[in-house]
Amino acid sequence: MKAVLLAAGLGTRLRPITNSQPKCLVEINGKPLLAYWLDSLHRCGITQVLINLHYHADRVQNFLEQYSSNILIHKVFEPTLLGTAGMIRQNATFFSDESVLIAHADNLCLSDLSKFIEVHRTRPRHTVITMMTFHAEAPEECGIVELDYQSVVVGFHEKTSDPPGNNANGAVYIFEPEVVEDIVNRPESYTDISTDILPSYMGKIFAWPADGLHIDIGTPSHLTEANLLVSEQNSSNTG
Repeated sequence: MKAVLLAAGLGTRLRPITNSQPKCLVEINGKPLLAYWLDSLHRCGITQVLINLHYHADRVQNFLEQYSSNILIHKVFEPTLLGTAGMIRQNATFFSDESVLIAHADNLCLSDLSKFIEVHRTRPRHTVITMMTFHAEAPEECGIVELDYQSVVVGFHEKTSDPPGNNANGAVYIFEPEVVEDIVNRPESYTDISTDILPSYMGKIFAWPADGLHIDIGTPSHLTEANLLVSEQNSSNTG
């Protein structure tokens, strides 16, 4: 299985921290976010990853050149942001006829990706996407999902003022090849996975709750919380 890390975003909500660095390189407990993702991919056996670059691309490039692992990293620079679905469409040649793990690399995710992949392999037969979910403390800031008795997504509420619950889209997915093919064949105006693609897959997305810490670090307060939680977790593990 290959992977895609979406790392080109501007991180506007995290300013002024992101004035001089991309969000994907913001450090949590002294370690860049992108390093957490690459380490997780390495542990679950993924050997090829595609990473898109845009904002402070030179800094991301330098980091990737210094990062050491057995993962083959394919880097693509976007002069103009293509959007999450647009990036997949533009790089269709990277995808082969197999499942692919796609993640927003500007979130902190400490879940076991090996379990996530195994869950996808045993998902309900009629589903073609597996989505990682997490409990959101501020659900109005997230994409909230409604699930049926099989944990299949039957409703999606993107950043609404009164969402029905706290079960949030973690922006970590596994797509079957037909989903990638669908994105490639859609008009270029379909640029975003969450708003342009997922709504047409209601009833075909299996949800798996994150089994580890999962935080959107989009704001300074969330970043502070992430640093605190990871520090506490590391202290507990070494205590």
